Amino acid sequence: MKKLTTSAADMVSNARARIEEIETADLIKMVADPNVVIVDIRDIRERQRTGAIPGSIHAPRGMIEFWVDPDSPYFKDVFGQEGKKYVFHCASGWRSSLTVATLQDMGFEAAHLKEGFSTWAEKGGPVEAIEKKA
Repeated sequence: MKKLTTSAADMVSNARARIEEIETADLIKMVADPNVVIVDIRDIRERQRTGAIPGSIHAPRGMIEFWVDPDSPYFKDVFGQEGKKYVFHCASGWRSSLTVATLQDMGFEAAHLKEGFSTWAEKGGPVEAIEKKA
């Protein structure tokens, strides 16, 4: 295989250099803040397997750009709220860093959970079970 000109790790590193990263302990303190919208971009199977941050919005990674764009037929009202702080997360912070960098390029302000969901429970973050739908 031909060597890539930019690796996935390089893309993550470049994204992290230009976006806001939130530490797990800081987001735990923000969970109940009505002005914070936590967005989980993990696959539904990941959420079912490990649970989710209570009150978080599930937005599959493949739809984010369309869901936040008010001109898209897929726009979701949750992303049109004025005065809210949006914090995206995945399992380890890689997908969410790329997501937030892309959203920033679109003009949508957001941050991401630096370590992702991987350390959430062990650092005392609340977790709710996600049931499989029949």
